[in-house]
Amino acid sequence: MSNLTEGIPSRHPATDAMLKHFRFEHLPPELREVSRPFGELAEQIADDVPDSMEKTAGLRKLLEAKDCIVRAALAE
Repeated sequence: MSNLTEGIPSRHPATDAMLKHFRFEHLPPELREVSRPFGELAEQIADDVPDSMEKTAGLRKLLEAKDCIVRAALAE
């Protein structure tokens, strides 16, 4: 049996900790669609950008932006 993650570099724990806040599957449909692009972008960044303090800071700022947009959608 092969390891499914073989050849895929592991993520830094700080990146994994940030990504859990970008999950959107549990949200109601209207909020899910508002949150989805942020989650997809966060995953792309996690995969494509080398680990660093700046990457973690960028993900944190993206999370702040996502939270603002979801709250704006709730205010409608």
